[in-house]
Amino acid sequence: MAILFKTVITENSAFEMIEQALSGASQYDGYLNVVSDAGETATSWGPAMHAEEFKSEVSEILRATWDAARFWVIYERREERKDAKATDIRNAAFHLTRGYSGVIVVTLSLLGKRDSDNDLEFVFVCFEQDFHRRNFRVRYEGKPVPSRD
Repeated sequence: MAILFKTVITENSAFEMIEQALSGASQYDGYLNVVSDAGETATSWGPAMHAEEFKSEVSEILRATWDAARFWVIYERREERKDAKATDIRNAAFHLTRGYSGVIVVTLSLLGKRDSDNDLEFVFVCFEQDFHRRNFRVRYEGKPVPSRD
């Protein structure tokens, strides 16, 4: 068993960190994945894509997510804490929220091209209803979540 939902950060903190990463001198590969009842969409930071272009795509997707599901919980994933992989956290969040309507799970990874010192990985669990978000946090945050193997 792994505790998957344990490091919550505020929206402002997450957006600041994303802004600094995409505006700084470090070079990144970026991946954005959106999973909802409507399906799955993935966007990657292509080799020829400028940081501003990727940032614009990320902003557009997060804005559309906000329009559809305004109540967010954002989890920061860190390798040095030996957190579960972002994909595992995303899959668990999507599976655990099947009883809630209109949930969108977004995974954003900004991975350094030279090293992993400045990697950023976030999992946004976005709900249509605030009581669904509160219920999810009470039921799963900081608690062991059984694997689906």
